[in-house]
Amino acid sequence: MKNKKINISAILYFIIVAGLIAYFFPLEGKFRYQFSEGKPWRYGLLMASSDFPIFKTDEEVKAERDSVLNTFEPYYRLDLTEEVTQIDKLREDYTRNTNPRITPAYMQYIESSLVKMYKNGIISPLDFEELNKNDYKQVNVVEKNVAQRRYLSDFFTVRTAYEFIINNAPSHLDKNVLQACNINLYLTENLSYDKEMSDRIREDMLQSVSVANGMVQAGERIVDRGEIIDHHTYNVLRSLKIQHETKSGGVRKERLVLAGQFILIAGLLFCFWLYLKSFRPYMLRSRKNTLFLLLCILVSCIITELCVSYSLFNVYIIPYTMIPIIVRVFIDSRTSLFTHLVITLICSLIVPFPHEFLIMQIVAGMVVMFSLRDLTERSDLIRCAIYIFISYSICYLSITIFTEADLNKINWMMFLYFSINFILLMFTYILVYMLEKAFGYVSSITLIELSNINTPLLKKLSEVAPGTFQHSMQVSILAYDAATRIGANAQLARTGTLFHDIGKMSNPVFFTENQKSVNPHDQLALEESAQIIINHVHEGIKLAEKAKLPKQIIHFIRTHHGNGKTKYFYNMWKNQHPEMEIDEAKFTYPGPNPFSKETAILMMADAVEAASRSLKEHTEESIRKLVNGIIDSQIADGLMKNAPLTYRDVEKIKEVFVERLKIMYHTRISYPKLKK
Repeated sequence: MKNKKINISAILYFIIVAGLIAYFFPLEGKFRYQFSEGKPWRYGLLMASSDFPIFKTDEEVKAERDSVLNTFEPYYRLDLTEEVTQIDKLREDYTRNTNPRITPAYMQYIESSLVKMYKNGIISPLDFEELNKNDYKQVNVVEKNVAQRRYLSDFFTVRTAYEFIINNAPSHLDKNVLQACNINLYLTENLSYDKEMSDRIREDMLQSVSVANGMVQAGERIVDRGEIIDHHTYNVLRSLKIQHETKSGGVRKERLVLAGQFILIAGLLFCFWLYLKSFRPYMLRSRKNTLFLLLCILVSCIITELCVSYSLFNVYIIPYTMIPIIVRVFIDSRTSLFTHLVITLICSLIVPFPHEFLIMQIVAGMVVMFSLRDLTERSDLIRCAIYIFISYSICYLSITIFTEADLNKINWMMFLYFSINFILLMFTYILVYMLEKAFGYVSSITLIELSNINTPLLKKLSEVAPGTFQHSMQVSILAYDAATRIGANAQLARTGTLFHDIGKMSNPVFFTENQKSVNPHDQLALEESAQIIINHVHEGIKLAEKAKLPKQIIHFIRTHHGNGKTKYFYNMWKNQHPEMEIDEAKFTYPGPNPFSKETAILMMADAVEAASRSLKEHTEESIRKLVNGIIDSQIADGLMKNAPLTYRDVEKIKEVFVERLKIMYHTRISYPKLKK
């Protein structure tokens, strides 16, 4: 029932991802033809099915509009009532004047000057500065609904009008007396910006710019196969595409297009789901693995869609091969290649020249499979990226020569895009680390770093429990060779083995490999001794979690004894109390039993290496008998029932252990003494 729920949720994730990818697809109907200026037309004869205009490019339209706007002059409205109001105010103030020096001559000069100022126009300083800033020499002044062009130099501001009246006074008038007249009280702005009319005229001027510069008549020949697409033909094809996409508009048609996109993408993802269900069912049972693979597909497709829709950059800059590298590191080669194939097929529906894209990306994906067996060093990634760069370059050159038969048609900028792609692939090393933390994966890079005996935990183990450390080193050699022989993850087996007994650091003297002459178990009850031995599993898990070791490594600590018994103390108790019923829980490890090839190998190697130390003679016969007896006993006790091992795997593991133990315990010939 649990598996069924997980499968249903996995299907739901696939549907959601298909919907998201389809949502970001361009909604307009897809134009059937792909074309590029300077390249040959790859399709048959193309005729115009209906009349359509030849649209100018956005740059051409913008240039023409900018040119038209250069002739635009803003509109200002002149308020004639302000002149009458201010002169009436001047006359009224003069009748109340008590200064004998202000004679009628002064009033006549001031009044005539005001008439001139208001007739020319008094504008605000901000408007005057803005006009100068935009380099307007003339503006249109609306007076009684009639617009006249006036020079900007004819206008005054309140300040310049005041200065003009004072500085241009006749010689018989005293400037001090003029200043005493407070002329500034009668100066105010009567020229205001007419935004409504200016905007309307500007819009009319922009609308007058045609977006087309010709027409193509129905039935007119556009281009035929093999012809090089020149600038004119490119504009005609581009216009045809715009016309097609415009006709494909409408809510109903958009919904149909979206539905078609969703069905197509869902079909490709369904094929991916079938692959996982048939060959990697454990991936679908894991929410983490399902989300990881779908996230790889979703991110790649959305980046491509945004790149193509908004023309952000060339699609060959996008490091598509980063995904198969990552999936190869965390999962396996076949899943990696299939994931890359699904991404490439979906993205080919969006990109220009999909056939070239498909060939180049599929070849690059296969190169990843052949050149990257495992990512354990930086040099592995650099070597793989170099091979990818070479494969892109060769494919592009081959396709260009094949289709155009002209070396002059090679776009050398493509090699710059491939170089940027190469640089971006270097960030895979960082991305692997981030995904490890996000999804709980463990890569070979991390395993190699953890297996360094100078890591704090292993270094402490070598100091606190040197015997246990040596035992772990010997077991790691056995486990690594056995895992390699049966095709398991050898690096995982080696690293997990090195940490499997770190719990013994809590009470190192209670384990025989760390004892010298005194055995503290001699003073304890058998049940108590068994609990101390069993407790090293709990202590190891605590230390591993505190050190933030990956869960995959903690599994080795948890399962290396499975649900087995502390045989020494269990058998001792049974021999001493033959008539009593034993409490088996006190002598049984908490488990669980090994559930992977690597953890099962550790259980076998741990027991075999420890028991081999008790052999009196290390002959091939005695070693083989020991190995067969221990492993067969573990299988008989049911400790291997959850491990995915075949009988052939078990026989290979036994053979590896025998060979390795023979080498470990080989005897050396005695050197003859020199006769005197």
